[in-house]
Amino acid sequence: MRLPYAITDAAVVAKRNVIKIKRVPDLLVFTTLSPIMFVLLFAYVFGGAIKIEGSGTGANYKEFLIAGIFAQTVVFGATITGAALAEDIKKGIIDRFRSLPMAPSAVLTGRTMSDVINNVIVLIVMSLTGLLVGWRIRGSLLEALAGFGLLLVFAYAVSWIMAWVGMIVPSPEVVNNASFIIIFPLTFVANTFVPLESLPTVLQRFAEWNPVSAVTQAARVLFGNIPDGTPLPTAWPLVHPAAYTLLWAAAILVIFVPIANAQYRNATSR
Repeated sequence: MRLPYAITDAAVVAKRNVIKIKRVPDLLVFTTLSPIMFVLLFAYVFGGAIKIEGSGTGANYKEFLIAGIFAQTVVFGATITGAALAEDIKKGIIDRFRSLPMAPSAVLTGRTMSDVINNVIVLIVMSLTGLLVGWRIRGSLLEALAGFGLLLVFAYAVSWIMAWVGMIVPSPEVVNNASFIIIFPLTFVANTFVPLESLPTVLQRFAEWNPVSAVTQAARVLFGNIPDGTPLPTAWPLVHPAAYTLLWAAAILVIFVPIANAQYRNATSR
């Protein structure tokens, strides 16, 4: 099937998934409530106990925090892709798609496209929450848009990993549990909530090369949320966080787009 038809089919599948969000608003409500709770808890409960180099005020910790919350949320949001695909397979919806004259790749592409839209909505809600607690964008509008763009690109890449996971596990519950075990330490053993200098040496080295740290650092730089006097990072991924994030996103897409599509064909041929 020619590329224009595959793109059109993917857009139709994406529209179907977006309409589902509208008809089942609980999905969006619980997706946004969790990061809002993290913002409030870390900003007001832990904010006074966490010291940021070059900054002695709680407001600056809130600015340090928000980019980390953004990164954590969009990465966890990518698990929706795997859970939704596992649910569609379980309910037989994928079998209905197979009976239609559509590109096989449209199902996964449409699913991941719709989750980008979901992440955009979540980022808007979280940005408004951040503004209410004292977060501010200190850089230019273009730099801020680039920061949001990097977060979405990285989340889109991770969603293809979750798409593959959704094809190989038996139920949405297993997807959520398996994803939590992997993603939770990745998002916490990073610079998302605390400066890397506060971590033990071994964890600090891991965090420096953790792609979640890179996308968080890139967002902070582009939002202008690096306090004056903050020590400059020395690890290459944090010196060039945007480039490192894009390298990871490209590598994930190159590996997992074909793997996920191959697994989709295997799963639907049973």
